[in-house]
Amino acid sequence: MEANTAEGVIDAHHHVWDLSVRDQDWITGRELALLRRDFLLADLEPEARAAGITATVLVQTIDVAEETSEFLALAQDSDLVAGVVGWTDLTSPDVTRALAALREGPGGEYLVGIRHQVQGEPDPRWLVRPDVLRGLAAVAEAGLVYDVVVRPHQLAAVQEAAQLLPGLTFVLDHAGKPAIASGELRPWADAVRLLASLPNTVCKLSGLVTEADWDQWSVEDLRPYADTVLDAFGPRRLMFGSDWPVCRLAATYAEVIAAAGELTAALHPAERHEVFAQTALRTYGLTVTGSPAAQEAPCA
Repeated sequence: MEANTAEGVIDAHHHVWDLSVRDQDWITGRELALLRRDFLLADLEPEARAAGITATVLVQTIDVAEETSEFLALAQDSDLVAGVVGWTDLTSPDVTRALAALREGPGGEYLVGIRHQVQGEPDPRWLVRPDVLRGLAAVAEAGLVYDVVVRPHQLAAVQEAAQLLPGLTFVLDHAGKPAIASGELRPWADAVRLLASLPNTVCKLSGLVTEADWDQWSVEDLRPYADTVLDAFGPRRLMFGSDWPVCRLAATYAEVIAAAGELTAALHPAERHEVFAQTALRTYGLTVTGSPAAQEAPCA
């Protein structure tokens, strides 16, 4: 099934880190030992190119302001990264100034969104705190989108924030992290459908393999969750992301994109084009140049 797109296939969600520059303090324990090494753009590029990826979106990993500036500099020197989702302190009185400084600094034109590790916040309603809402309003005013990484019990707050800020696009990372390993579909599915009822919401078909059983997941394990977000958001508000290198806990890059191809195999080619390119281009306002003229979306 061909996407027939000049933009090619876009990976809308991946990370990089260099432990000699900064520790990733979330990588702890034996189960995450595979990730406790450097993962650089030079490591990603051959895997991404081999999988047919034309461009990517680089997403923050830790809540440290300097990481965003570093990512923007990386994007400026890369022919693969088309956009950066960075971090800034949403609760700061200077959030508007901080966002402007990022936009005006080196590589600032690559800043397309902001994200915070909301999944780690003990308050399930962190997103609707008054100081956070003021920060989110500044993100919208800056013309950026907001990537939200949460667990299912935090989805109600995402919906409330999206209702309160209709001018801000909320991008739900990793489909809201459903409990795939345990086979639990509800109440996650109900919360996702409520969120998707709001027009200023978008979802990433990403991160599913690491919510499943890392050692013995199958595409059929993922299908009920992928079908839920496809039905709820539709192809025009769903975008593919690899979540590399975190995906390596359960699957290779090639296996992740092959699984996404199988999960979307029943879609019309134009709809697959949305999931694998157009939604990311439209949502993040990406500019992709020099890509092949007839790149195929992955298919089963």
